[in-house]
Amino acid sequence: MRVSHYFEWEETITGGQKQSVKNQRKILKQNDVQYTTEPDLSADILHLNNMGPRSTYLARKARNKDIKVVVHAHQTAEDFKNSFKFSNVISKPLKPYLKYAYSLADHIICPSGYNREVMDNYTDASKTVISNGFDPEKLEGFEDLRGEYLEKYDLKPPVVFNVGHVIKRKGLETFIETAREMPETDFVWFGFLNPTGGEGFTDELLKSRDTKKLVENSPDNCQFTGYVDDVRGAFAAGDIFFFPSKNENEGMALLEAMSCSKPLVVRDISVYKWLEDGENCLKAENDFTSQIEKLKDEGLRSKIGSNAEDRSREFELDSVGDDLVSLYKELV
Repeated sequence: MRVSHYFEWEETITGGQKQSVKNQRKILKQNDVQYTTEPDLSADILHLNNMGPRSTYLARKARNKDIKVVVHAHQTAEDFKNSFKFSNVISKPLKPYLKYAYSLADHIICPSGYNREVMDNYTDASKTVISNGFDPEKLEGFEDLRGEYLEKYDLKPPVVFNVGHVIKRKGLETFIETAREMPETDFVWFGFLNPTGGEGFTDELLKSRDTKKLVENSPDNCQFTGYVDDVRGAFAAGDIFFFPSKNENEGMALLEAMSCSKPLVVRDISVYKWLEDGENCLKAENDFTSQIEKLKDEGLRSKIGSNAEDRSREFELDSVGDDLVSLYKELV
């Protein structure tokens, strides 16, 4: 079995989608699955991770050649909104385009049960839920960086933190306003200040005016670090993972935070139905301040964090990898 594992715009896209592709390729290597990262229509399976125009073209060609087409459902119009400048405008024509693109798949991989429910409105193609997972090796030794990163960003524990692209959809306004309500607590958001991680012209092109204004007017106790060289430092410095995102397909940074025993405060949205409020996270619809205040208690923080770590193990690459390889074998 040979797989063409293609990621259109691979050099441009960053964040969770890029990490998901890395995770998939690590799984293939560990399971001795032959693959190429080039679009190769002589392979047994064409696995597409970004349905741009070239991927859509390749999917059509592959179907004509009886090559099995697997598509990862990383993008939806719902998830695209409030991401960057013009994203809300683009999301309207994006949905019919994605409906067509996803309909070309023999099989859709959905990273969560919620994503599968959304994808049912896009295509009747067969679907399987396989988590993006996370690579525990990527985070090994994170504890050793705590002192360095606390000092680097002048942070006083317990630190409330987030990791990922700074975009409105991920609850940017809520993060900032919650920090404003808690002036004695340090809030820090580690990650790119735009959705692709570009610099200069690209950075200014993609950041919306609202996003820039929110960041510029954030209170003194709320930091935005931009890109960090070693993401382990973010998980080392942070104590309470605050993820008020309004829409996610899964949320890889959340899985990573759980694996580092960080207690979660999340928005009560459908994608996180599998998380248990009061057991491995605290949920809220609007009032996040009281939930964060509760986690200033070290005992509760330790309990919720430990339970989160236990739950995270089912999302490690070794756990989700068999599902991906089994799907390939079933299709071939």
